[in-house]
Amino acid sequence: MFMNILRIDSSAKASGSTTQALLDRIEEKVGRATTRRDLGAKAVPQIDGTWVSANFTEAQARDDAQKSALSLSDELVSELQDSDLILIALPIYNFTVPGALKAWIDLVCRAGVTFKYTETGPVGLLEGKRAIVAVASGGTPVGSEIDFATGYMRHILGFIGITDVSFVSADQQGSKGEAAVNEAQQEIDALAA
Repeated sequence: MFMNILRIDSSAKASGSTTQALLDRIEEKVGRATTRRDLGAKAVPQIDGTWVSANFTEAQARDDAQKSALSLSDELVSELQDSDLILIALPIYNFTVPGALKAWIDLVCRAGVTFKYTETGPVGLLEGKRAIVAVASGGTPVGSEIDFATGYMRHILGFIGITDVSFVSADQQGSKGEAAVNEAQQEIDALAA
């Protein structure tokens, strides 16, 4: 069992979400989340010029307004830093990640905080963590040339140092129906074995 589990939901659905149901099942296998973020219910703001300016100001030089602009980002980063396992709900919308999840990503990918630049390129600073991503789609086959979501999530997580990433997929539900969810549940059982 994992000590600290962070759960990130990103479905726009308040109920009946496949990715939420998959994360529920994953929690039954690995333990309940100690921290939860439902980005569909309470979206985080997108970054803006004020945030960017504050982010690129040295921490000790930030004024109160800049500290305030980064406060949510600091909180989200802290949740990641404190977690051993990150569970992410990834419904595929229009071939990619939901806007709410992209906004979260923009707030947690911070140079000098979750990654750093070196002579050989960027290095993630959140090593030693595991992520399980529950994916659902109506028609997009996971891993296909039109799936711009799962490769992006693997890259982003690796970029910040999380390289132990597993995907559980209930894709192509429009044509597969319940079979897609049943396949995903079998993947979850195999992950937890």
